[in-house]
Amino acid sequence: MKKIILVYGLIAGAIVGAMLLITMPLYESGTLKIENGEWLGYTTMVVALSLVFFGVKSYRDNHLAGAISFGNALKVGLLISLVAAVIYALSWEATLLTMKGDFAKQYGDKYIEKLKKENASPEKIEKAQKEMDEFAAKYRNPIIRFAITMTEILPVGIIISLVSAGVLRRKNFMPPAEPSPVNS
Repeated sequence: MKKIILVYGLIAGAIVGAMLLITMPLYESGTLKIENGEWLGYTTMVVALSLVFFGVKSYRDNHLAGAISFGNALKVGLLISLVAAVIYALSWEATLLTMKGDFAKQYGDKYIEKLKKENASPEKIEKAQKEMDEFAAKYRNPIIRFAITMTEILPVGIIISLVSAGVLRRKNFMPPAEPSPVNS
């Protein structure tokens, strides 16, 4: 089980981590808009975390003779998701080291700019600026930043783990392939 969790979790983490390393320079250069980056990021998370399904199926088929309980499948899925999330958060930390400027401040500035374009009231802008400044101050703490980054991907992993556990607990759902006879 440990090998499956590590292999599938590391691959999923490498996919989302690589996407961060590729897209953040595009965000910094202005080629990629933050709104599009969020869609791209969450789409990448779903694609990468689809490996949860394949990891649970592999464990069920290759180690449990094609039968797995919901709880056991959920455990494997959540552990794969956790490994992927740690890789994702570490990749974000590495990405931040390569970025120019203060990401949290830049993010806040873009949000305030958006509010101004939407003709938000001065009170709303002032309140948002205060919240963004507080967020930027908290975000400088690497422990808080790591936790925030983990909360971006873990809900996606939890949902995919629940769905995978629900469908793969049924023996007749994508049963293991029959071994082909070997010709002598």
